[in-house]
Amino acid sequence: MISGKSSSLVSQIIAAVWIAGWSTLKFYRNPEAIGIDDVMLSGVGIAACFMPVYFSIIMDKIKGK
Repeated sequence: MISGKSSSLVSQIIAAVWIAGWSTLKFYRNPEAIGIDDVMLSGVGIAACFMPVYFSIIMDKIKGK
């Protein structure tokens, strides 16, 4: 049986790879076109992908105490 946490983690990893791949492709196509805003937005997007998993882990630890 596939748990919700494991399937969520897999989908979040795929999303993070997609964001990183898109940013890399954009940089290689035109290095001058990528700005600091694009880099920051990619970083925030990747962090946002994993936030639900980390939040769930933290809440499980708090609940366990």
